[in-house]
Amino acid sequence: MIKKIIKELLFPNFLKDQINKIKINQGIKLSQSINEKNLENIDELNFSIFSQFNEDAIIQFLIQNLNIKNKKFVELGVENYSEANTRFLLEKDNWDGLIVDSSKENIKYIKKQNYFWRHNIIALSSFINKENINDILKKNLYSGEVGLLSVDIDGNDLWVWKEINQISPIILVIEYNAKMGKEDSLSIKYDPNFQRESNGLEKLIYGASLKALTKISEDKGYSLVCTNKNGNNAFFVKNDHLNKKIFKRSVSDCFKMSHFREYLKSDSNKEYRNDEILEFLFKNEKIQKI
Repeated sequence: MIKKIIKELLFPNFLKDQINKIKINQGIKLSQSINEKNLENIDELNFSIFSQFNEDAIIQFLIQNLNIKNKKFVELGVENYSEANTRFLLEKDNWDGLIVDSSKENIKYIKKQNYFWRHNIIALSSFINKENINDILKKNLYSGEVGLLSVDIDGNDLWVWKEINQISPIILVIEYNAKMGKEDSLSIKYDPNFQRESNGLEKLIYGASLKALTKISEDKGYSLVCTNKNGNNAFFVKNDHLNKKIFKRSVSDCFKMSHFREYLKSDSNKEYRNDEILEFLFKNEKIQKI
């Protein structure tokens, strides 16, 4: 016991690894009763092991109810992978994966973690745009049908997804900008060097509305099935994999408004109203209708 305590004090990575094992075991138990739910009450699947919100629960529900043979994932935009949509897939389900982030420091951190050598995962530093995404996938031998693609790059998400033809994911998880509302099909205009602002209303200029992402996804052969509980990630499934339990749903049924406090007024602690935000976005030259 004393040796174990000393080891935990001297080797914080050992302690972190033990905590991760507890989290994964907890996730396994939570996943066992997941099939009792359906798309109408999917918000009740409210567990998160490594995801930001309840994405882990939703993904487990989807993979348990879809026939996925090629258990590979791609996640674009992972920061340091401590909080990610695919890490539970990696560690619990032993899927192979490719993760990409623009930060070299983040990728350096990832490569030092125990899960990196325990699993078949490629971690790559690259600034993603529609000009390079298919080359990135091809160079890392990712092609054809894969289990899941997650896109969260805080910018050109719609344009990158629209351009992808090197892989054909069964499940798509993609961030939507709820502040653009549910009625309009909107996206930022494409800029290969786009970087999101760090404060003020300008920070809300990123990504695309749920309606715009649904439009582009339908053109590519996908159906919207749900969104996460906190209103920032949408889940699409390839049409030829839909079934009685995983079926197409409307934007109105799935849309949720996010409640992130990222854009406080500069002269007070008050938030902008939604109508003020929409007016700002509509007038901004960086936004376009899709």
